Order: sequence, then structure tokens, then C-alpha cells
Amino acid sequence: MITTATSALLHTRDSIALPDDPEATVDACSHREDSYPICVTRSLPDAVDRIAELVGDAGVALLSDDHVYKLHGRRLHDALAGTGVQADVFTIPAGEANKSLDEAVRAWHWLEAGPLGRRDVIINFGGGVVIDLGGWVAGGYMRGMKYLNVPTTLVGQVDAGIGGKVAVNRPRAKNLIGGFHQPVGVVSHIGFLETLEQREVNAGMSEVIKKALIASPDYFEFIEQNADRLLARDPDALSRLVGWAGVIKAELIARDPYERDSRRTLGFGHALAHPLETVTGFGPILHGEAVAFGMVVEMRIAVSRGMLDPETFDRALALLRRFEQPTCADELRASVKGRALLDHTDKVTLARGGSLCLVLLHDIGVSVIAPHVSTAELRPAIEAAGVAW
Repeated sequence: MITTATSALLHTRDSIALPDDPEATVDACSHREDSYPICVTRSLPDAVDRIAELVGDAGVALLSDDHVYKLHGRRLHDALAGTGVQADVFTIPAGEANKSLDEAVRAWHWLEAGPLGRRDVIINFGGGVVIDLGGWVAGGYMRGMKYLNVPTTLVGQVDAGIGGKVAVNRPRAKNLIGGFHQPVGVVSHIGFLETLEQREVNAGMSEVIKKALIASPDYFEFIEQNADRLLARDPDALSRLVGWAGVIKAELIARDPYERDSRRTLGFGHALAHPLETVTGFGPILHGEAVAFGMVVEMRIAVSRGMLDPETFDRALALLRRFEQPTCADELRASVKGRALLDHTDKVTLARGGSLCLVLLHDIGVSVIAPHVSTAELRPAIEAAGVAW
């Protein structure tokens, strides 16, 4: 005979009333609210302690790319082991071109062959590619396992690691296949930024400047006044930069975490950035560089409409140029034709309700969503940025 202590069982008792009409329409309701900590650390031991605390006693997979793992992975793996967290490791090739369906499927095959389940945790350890792909892999496996972001790039720490948007690229469009799946936490150790190439740091600054332009004059002034310290990777300046980016993005995504209206101002610059990355083959132009170019085009439209003061536009251009971000076609690291760029806005249009919606600035911290922007208005702004048709 098998006996089980009643205290160990989960009891439910229901008495659900049934309607007289069995064909009556039933309203099915579901509610979900996610919250998670965003932590910024200056030392690896602090970062490891935060990670171990968030993981708890769950099984762990460490998902990284081969470049990041070579630089930092073994050190993180061994430090986690010192806290009792034993992580299995899976790596993908580095680069935006590998944020792909093939790599996601390969990760799922790896998970299938191992012992991890829905209540275990994937640690996404890398830049935006690893974070986006790893989050989508976690969301798809067993209908959703947990994941934790440990970003190692500036773009990852100030943007990609926060918000739960997960996806892979397709030849027709960036982030075409994906969803929303929130992490259990974000741990950003600024020490990982020390090994980045300067170009990667500069590209990350575009996402930072974007947040300042749409949401915080104080943040914009901080970047202006501390540009030299940020370029030199001063730890105090970087910790403020990363920490305050988290404050801004957390506030903005809380207003519409699943983009039901597709009108978040965080999309500033992205209506053209994603097509630009797509038509150039997901490689020559970094995401932040594409965002910088996209913001410039959108600001040109705002100026032409009389919404944005030319002096404010020049101030934004000057800050982007301070971090060597492309503000015209000649500064892009790949050639692009205007027609090809516009042709690839079709998926952006579909994602935004059937029309091309742009974020247009009135001033630093003041913006509006402009729906139904026409080709007739967009083309001159693209050409004014030096793009040949």
C-alpha cells in the first residue's frame, strides 16, 4: 500500500456554476504581470553573487557565443561553480548573421538531449544576438523556461537585455520570428565592457542617445558633459550610464510591455535601422550604427514639418558624431540604395498595424508618433542623408 502525507498534496475544491444555455458565449480571461531586477555591478564577484541568487537551486545552461565565451566564459563558469551553480555550456558562432532559425533549432536539439526542464534557467551571456536568440529559445522550449540576461556589450546592457523582446532574423527582415518572454533578471557587469572594440562601445552609445532624446533631457546633458569619460570607459561614468538607461527603459516598457499599440517611442530610429541591417546582410553595419542613421532621417522629417528646432537637431547630430556614429550615407560601412531600403520597410509596416509610423521629436524628451508617413515624405529625408536612389 502506498501512503502519502496529506500535507504534501495540493488540494483544490471547486463548484463551478454552469449556464442554462450550453451555447452561451464564454469570456476567457488571462492576466499576467512580470517584474524582475536590473542590476549593475562593478566587480565580477558581485555579478556572480547576483546571478547565483537569481538562479537559486535550478539547473543552469550557459548560452554564449564562441567569441564571448573565449574572453569571459570560463571565468564566469568557474566563478559560478564556486557558488554551487553548475552550468552546462552551449555556444553559437559570433555575429548578427547567426541570430538565425538554424542556430535556435540547434539549441533546442541540445536542450532536448539534456536534463534541463521548464523550471530551470538559461543564462544568456553575450551581446544582443545571444540575448535575443537565447530568450526566444527559452520561450519556445517546453512552452517557456526561465532565462537570465548577463549582457557583455553596451547595447546589451542599456537596451537589448531589458524588455523581453526576443527573436531571430530572416533574410527578409530582422527579428521577423519571435515573441515576448520576460527574463527573471538582468545582471550587467560593466567590467565586461573593457574588452569591447571602441567601435562596439560607440555603437552602443546610439541606443543611449536614443533614450536621452525621447525621454530625458538630464540624461542627454550627462552624456554631453561626460563624453570624454565615457569614451575612456571610466567606471563611474559607465555605471551611471548603464544604470540610468535601465531606469528609463523600465519606465517606458511598463507603459506597454507587449507593444499592443506598436507605438512605443523606444522604436525611434528603428523603422529604417532594421531595413538597413537587412539589406546590407546583417554584418557590415552594427545595430547601433543603423539606429543612429535611422534617427537622423526621422529627425530630418521632424525639422521639415516644423516640429523640431534646427538647433536641437544640430545638437543631436553633434553628440552622435562625438561617438563617431553615422549621420549620413558616406559614413555607413556599406553602400545602400534608397529604393532597396524602402522596399524592406514592408515588414516594419506590417508589424506596426499596416502603416509606417515614425517617432518624431518636438524637443529633447518630447516626441510624438506620426502614423501613415508616406514615401513622398520619407524619400527626401533619406536623400538628404546622402543615400542614392
